[in-house]
Amino acid sequence: MRPYDLLVFDWDGTLVDSISSIVECTQHALREAGAPAVADDTIRRTIGLGIREMVDELVPGCDDALFEHICLAYRDQWFSAVGTQHQPFAGTDELLAGLGARGYLLGVASAKSRRGLETDFVRTALGRHFHASRTVDEAPPKPHPGMLEGLIDQLGSRVERTLMIGDTAHDLEMAANAGTAAVGILGGSHDREQLEMAAPLVVLDCVLDLSAWLGSRA
Repeated sequence: MRPYDLLVFDWDGTLVDSISSIVECTQHALREAGAPAVADDTIRRTIGLGIREMVDELVPGCDDALFEHICLAYRDQWFSAVGTQHQPFAGTDELLAGLGARGYLLGVASAKSRRGLETDFVRTALGRHFHASRTVDEAPPKPHPGMLEGLIDQLGSRVERTLMIGDTAHDLEMAANAGTAAVGILGGSHDREQLEMAAPLVVLDCVLDLSAWLGSRA
């Protein structure tokens, strides 16, 4: 008997090769708002947090006016240019189709806005694989467990039958806070050391390794 019914995926950096796009867009927004410069690696470490939490990490002491300026510049750049550049990791469509065919329920828990996720669902054609999703528009940002708890409730799963898959420690910490198991994926925002510190069941080299790993657990 397989140990999981519901597989919940992070989006950016896990299924879609979008981390460089997010960094580029964030740098643009900070420049447009006149905020202090930050290193690309610093931005990468904050990806996966909510936008307020991300900006607070990047611009300590950021007031509401500056925050709104950064958010507006980010949204304008993302939806007009940068957000159209990235693609799913090679083989992701086939992976999700195969997992669905094996009877898994599939969900997404993303730090994106609902508009951003739905746009990506259509643009990448991956949205058809998922039974439900949660964004920061419907639940508190990671690592709060609300996204996972909402998906578990909506899809009729149980905590012990749910697996979170993500490329950041924020994903894995959300899983721990929800009481679910988790798998870390390399190739996104956080490196192996950062992921292992969050104590997932395993850290895989890429998301395509998930299918074989699940097969080994059955």
